[in-house]
Amino acid sequence: MSKPQSASRIQPFIDQYQLDADDFADSPSSFASFNEFFFRKLKPEARPVDDAPIVFPADGRHLGFPDISAIESFFVKGQTFDLPALLGDTRLAEKYSKGSLVLSRLCPVDYHRFHFPAAGVPSETKTLPGPLFSVSPIALAKSLSYLWTNKRTLTELVTEDFGTVLLMEIGATCVGSIHQTFTPGEPVIKGAEKGYFAFGGSSTITIFEPGKVELSKDLLENSAQQAELYARIGSHMGTSGE
Repeated sequence: MSKPQSASRIQPFIDQYQLDADDFADSPSSFASFNEFFFRKLKPEARPVDDAPIVFPADGRHLGFPDISAIESFFVKGQTFDLPALLGDTRLAEKYSKGSLVLSRLCPVDYHRFHFPAAGVPSETKTLPGPLFSVSPIALAKSLSYLWTNKRTLTELVTEDFGTVLLMEIGATCVGSIHQTFTPGEPVIKGAEKGYFAFGGSSTITIFEPGKVELSKDLLENSAQQAELYARIGSHMGTSGE
């Protein structure tokens, strides 16, 4: 999808999935390959940032869990959610074991740049290598372990109102490259771009310290019914839990 001849796939893709080219920062004809189109930028007005204290970091289908220690009850009985394996850090896992988590799943038709859910100061990004299994609900119902065996990245965002928020990007089928575009150590505003995924499906995970966030009602209601909530980047995800 990075080869020049792949550009011929762009307009048919736009037509098939009824994407609004007026939202694109650049015209469809300007992309040299399908991959360039895939991680396209959008005009700022196409994704306004809500006044809510914390917002969704990506376009996609979201699941919200107010208590990480109860996540395994959401999926097939008998599966254990392994936070230490996901984070690659036992000490960090202990701190967040009863915190809140939002899993955001992006499909190939979605906007594939991810953003900061709150203002703060981001750390360097740690990469945890792994394979690229699907992380669709069907795949996770079979094996939650895909989340912590797949290639993933971890950034710590120090905030004023939410403590330190953990931001993860999970590679999935056809996504071997996760690109970070921010500068570690420099303050960022809520909704600022963090990076982008190249071709394929992928997910982000946002993790909060215990008691630091109250996730939005519609997110929790949908998740309690084992249904993903579709929402765009910049829309309301929650408020301060204190």
